[in-house]
Amino acid sequence: MKRVLIIGGNGFVGNALYKELNSYFDTYATYHQDNATLEKNHKFLQYDMELEDISILLNNVKPSVIISAIRGNFNSQVDAHQRIIQWIKNNTARLIFLSSANVFDTFSNYPSYEFDKTFSESVYGRFKIQIENQLLRLPIYKYVIARIPMIFGSGSPRVQELRRLYDLKVPIEVFPNVIINTTTISKLTQQLHYIVNRSKKGIYHLGSTDLIYHMDLIEQICEELKLEDPIFKQVFDSNHDRYLAVLPKDNLLPKNLQITSRQVIEDTLKK
Repeated sequence: MKRVLIIGGNGFVGNALYKELNSYFDTYATYHQDNATLEKNHKFLQYDMELEDISILLNNVKPSVIISAIRGNFNSQVDAHQRIIQWIKNNTARLIFLSSANVFDTFSNYPSYEFDKTFSESVYGRFKIQIENQLLRLPIYKYVIARIPMIFGSGSPRVQELRRLYDLKVPIEVFPNVIINTTTISKLTQQLHYIVNRSKKGIYHLGSTDLIYHMDLIEQICEELKLEDPIFKQVFDSNHDRYLAVLPKDNLLPKNLQITSRQVIEDTLKK
């Protein structure tokens, strides 16, 4: 049985991944802050990337698959990933790195595909690229780079934020000329489960197979949530349409693991 270690298992994505994988693999996860519930679960291990060398944890757990879903200080993350990469070089293990559509945020005139060159103007995007570039120097069987767009769906922080802003009667920011693709947390965890189970390798774009304007998406999600007459604040950061989308093309997953924007919207109210 594969032994999986999720770095950042108490975050939104990491925790959902743990719940998805735990019944199928020997799954462990890390958490940062003190948590009485997680302390009782012997599959959860406390780890502070700013104070601890992750190599010690890796030597103790000896995972065959490491999934990086950690958040926090960028410099500390870079250092931790450098140590993870050195560890997988010397051990029979591979890293699944959860990256972002922001690695392409400079290219605004078209959507991006798996093997397009990355280039970012944002600090967040450049940080993700720095770790991606380190992985690309490894043999391809040692890594998966999973680029992820905005995550919506039932229970997601973005949907909860929409509800909160609506209840407070605070304007919801929408970007009328930004074209995106998106996903849900349930579909994302299913896709990553498949990647782990089938020992996939290389670069994957784990977003919807179609595109939608950000404003249209938010309006339709609000409609699905039955939020009557929400207040929108239209934000124009460009005079032209701008893409921030990672479309899958070369490394396609099976049909049942693909998702459309309409399905993302419909997932909003699922339990």
